[in-house]
Amino acid sequence: MDKKGSSDQLRYVAGVSYKGTGYYGWQRLKNSHRTIQQMVEEALSRIASHKVSVVCAGRTDAGVHASRQIIHFDSDAKRSELNWLFGANHYLPNDITINWVKPITSCFDARFSAISRNYIYIIYNHLVRSALFASETTWCHKPLNTNNMQIAADYLIGKHNFNAYRTVKCQAKHAIRKIINFRVQRINRFVILDIQANAFLHHMVRNIAGVLIKIGAGEKKPEWAQEVLLSEDRRCAGITAPPGGLYLADVIYPEEINLPEEPKAPLFISEYANNTPDSFS
Repeated sequence: MDKKGSSDQLRYVAGVSYKGTGYYGWQRLKNSHRTIQQMVEEALSRIASHKVSVVCAGRTDAGVHASRQIIHFDSDAKRSELNWLFGANHYLPNDITINWVKPITSCFDARFSAISRNYIYIIYNHLVRSALFASETTWCHKPLNTNNMQIAADYLIGKHNFNAYRTVKCQAKHAIRKIINFRVQRINRFVILDIQANAFLHHMVRNIAGVLIKIGAGEKKPEWAQEVLLSEDRRCAGITAPPGGLYLADVIYPEEINLPEEPKAPLFISEYANNTPDSFS
């Protein structure tokens, strides 16, 4: 039985990480395609002994990963934090993990209480593709100039109309978004786009990544990022970068909402980079 509306229910918040390669995105679908939401709800429902519905901070597309997705759910089942944590993980597949669970005030909403979100896009920049990181990164065999990519990224910081950087299927009512921070850095063979905004449009980060990859490869000047922005025309932006390099890395809430801290970037970045020559070749 769905317990939504029960006067005895408690609200819980949880941090979830997942590898999105084998799923059709976060949102539960009416067809038979597997989604992250479906897996999480089914696992929590088994622990609660009733139907559990979860709300996420940001829906991710098919093939997109998360190192820190935030969810909330309601239940009147008497379970400890560890019961929720270990019980749900027991029923989840190995590519989805609930990292922590804690009770929270009923006015908290994983989506609407958030003030910004942070995505990371990871490019494996090497002459030869990686067998180990094939689905965790996007491979680019051309040397990427991260200085030019950062110049291009700087044009996008601030409040703008990002219509040129969203998919034509985007259902958002308007394309005005504010990019708060945008950093491009190289960690040996990895080029990382770290972007924080108040909200994101459908395919916005992947379209930005597609533009910056062309600029980094020398196919376009850094100013092209601004030209695309000002055009407000999706046809000017070029290709959409693949989903495999994209991670929902963090969700930022007001200071009074004290959630456990976690690493933003996937751990393989720092671990692998420490043992890799610092060069393209």
